[in-house]
Amino acid sequence: MGALTDILATGRIRTDHRPWLRAEVDAATWEALSEGLAAGRWTLMALWGEPDAVHMALLDEAATSLGTATYLAGDGTFPSVGRHHAPAQRLERTIRDLYGLVPVEAPDTRLWLDHGRWPVSRPLSGAPIPPDTTPYAFLPVEGQGLHEVAVGPVHAGIIEPGHFRFTANGEAVVRLEERLGYVHRGIEGLMRGASLERAATLAGRVSGDSTVAYALAFAGAVEAALEMEAPPRARWLRGLMAELERLANHFGDIGAVCNDAAFARMLAPCAVLREQVLRASEAAFGQRMMRDLVVPGGVLIDLAPRGEGRLRSLVETARSALPELLALYDGTASLQDRTVGTGIAQPDLVRRFGCGGFVGRASGRGFDVRRTLPYAPYDALRFDVAVLEAGDVDARVRIRFSEAEESLSLITQMLSNMPDGGDLSSPLPQSGAAREGVALVEGFRGDVFAFVRLDAAGRVAHAHLRDPSWFQWPVLEAVIEGNIIADFPLCNKSFNCSYAGHDL
Repeated sequence: MGALTDILATGRIRTDHRPWLRAEVDAATWEALSEGLAAGRWTLMALWGEPDAVHMALLDEAATSLGTATYLAGDGTFPSVGRHHAPAQRLERTIRDLYGLVPVEAPDTRLWLDHGRWPVSRPLSGAPIPPDTTPYAFLPVEGQGLHEVAVGPVHAGIIEPGHFRFTANGEAVVRLEERLGYVHRGIEGLMRGASLERAATLAGRVSGDSTVAYALAFAGAVEAALEMEAPPRARWLRGLMAELERLANHFGDIGAVCNDAAFARMLAPCAVLREQVLRASEAAFGQRMMRDLVVPGGVLIDLAPRGEGRLRSLVETARSALPELLALYDGTASLQDRTVGTGIAQPDLVRRFGCGGFVGRASGRGFDVRRTLPYAPYDALRFDVAVLEAGDVDARVRIRFSEAEESLSLITQMLSNMPDGGDLSSPLPQSGAAREGVALVEGFRGDVFAFVRLDAAGRVAHAHLRDPSWFQWPVLEAVIEGNIIADFPLCNKSFNCSYAGHDL
């Protein structure tokens, strides 16, 4: 089997697609690509549909290239990728839920995002049908002494909704099955026909804690489609916002994981650091979460006059606090007892599912878009990507500590090397014809994928946004097996998957 680009080149190349290759392929080529996924030759980055086609984005990590295969499903069916490659199964179920396209020989044909509560089923197909109210069938488990424990979708904490069905033998978990989709908002449908301004606003609300990452991915896809770049200073300001977002989330996660291990003493200082990041972000950019500031073509706001000083002060404060927090974490035996060896994500499973972010890097997968497929300003900066092998809760915490250190270094480099003056945004050219773009950026959870098709008038004809949690949630099911039910909150928080980002 040839290289990914060589295989795609045998299909019908779409010349309106940027910056990587997209080709319409036949069933035999689609099957060959699916089998290549199963063999580990490349990584599934996204699988999504539209009324008459299915698209599969693949990463060739060896060649550091990305390509998209398209199968035209004129008869309403497509060859199942999931029968070869398990990470595709939930994505295929979603395609069927939204567009009614049927994956032939799929191992799991149950509904996924659709809970039978929508006004219609297959709402984006062009020919919706009455809702399917058949009760959801969880997978059966047989054996002596087993019992089920149902948790959610409403939880005791202020968190998003999701259902977790545990099968246990005493306190030991034999199987966990997740049921998600409770916060589906119809993002793809809302983006259809939207102006770029409206679509960018929607992109920034896919997952609130990753609003900068999603806005950056959407803007990158639009700019690729229009074959343009944001001004230099805007690209560096985007990077600054992205690292502040990463830093705030990592501080919050470290404290929350320790709190779930009954060590609240770590929660308070981490919460203080997170709050300091948010306040510094507001001083620098006028908004704590920096929502709606990254737009196609550039950014809407420059660094405030006092912003640089506040950010440098933040870096100094956080740099002095991190070693003390790490020493406290390392020196607390009761905390280490809960995190070390708990919730191990096996490296082969992580690689198979293409888990990004701290989940992947804690289990030996060192993929980071900023380094592997670099974009501005990261292509001009120095940073390390920490990788561990243990794959347990402890490793996922330590990766966050390391990434927080790197974010502080990156913020300092950006402030010191920021291009002076100039425009903050570039005018968007008139497309004049349908165009497509793809972008991949590194959010705090991992890689965020965006596909955008613009019509001749420059409005969004179709868009798809993929959260890293799509490939992390299934691994969490495997991670909890063999652990006790009481350790699930700890494992779950160490993954910190996004419900909203997954449910779209």
